[in-house]
Amino acid sequence: MPTVLLVEDDPTIRSALVRSLSKAGHVVRAVGTALDALREVTSARPDVVILDLGLPDLDGADALRMLRGVCDVPVVVATARDNEREIVRLLNSGADDYLVKPFSFEHLTARMTAVLRRSSPGEVRRDPTLTVGGLRIDLNRREAVLDGTPLDLARREFDLLAYLAARPGTVVSRRELVEAVWRQPAVGGDQTIDVHLSWLRRKLGETAAAPRYLRTVRGVGVKLVDPT
Repeated sequence: MPTVLLVEDDPTIRSALVRSLSKAGHVVRAVGTALDALREVTSARPDVVILDLGLPDLDGADALRMLRGVCDVPVVVATARDNEREIVRLLNSGADDYLVKPFSFEHLTARMTAVLRRSSPGEVRRDPTLTVGGLRIDLNRREAVLDGTPLDLARREFDLLAYLAARPGTVVSRRELVEAVWRQPAVGGDQTIDVHLSWLRRKLGETAAAPRYLRTVRGVGVKLVDPT
């Protein structure tokens, strides 16, 4: 079982989650501040972090950026902030997923298990190199180059792009993307996919209104095409 770092300042919630995670077989380390969380990720090296945003010493969004500066551990944000702008900001800051409070323990473990699998979606790595138009993707090096210019892609962006590039011209449904790339049940994943597609479009130098590589088929899914 993976080691979980729980960052939660509310002692009641923290104790309940520690009991539930421990009962499920996880090794759990629990802290209540951002500073302690940073110490833990550098010393204990957990497999996944559950991060509350309402921390007493530092806003959780700032703590997330600091965590990303020292490690690449998967982070599931636990937040009461449910507006779209805030969610996009969290994902853009490096969160792998998010949960809006209140949530069930079953929901938490499902999301936690999913993010642990996301770093290695098997199908997209069978061929070492993928080429679509001026886009070249090296799966072994996890590098993507567009017209000779390297793309600065986050882990999830790379996995999504590689999955689509392995199926050029094929419309892939959101359900398939959630299940194959995110490795989680295809429930409520549309917003996450839309956010990542938006980031990819920006880095590919295109927009939804003026697409080149990424084409959305309304009501069906998305495909990656050779723009030439």
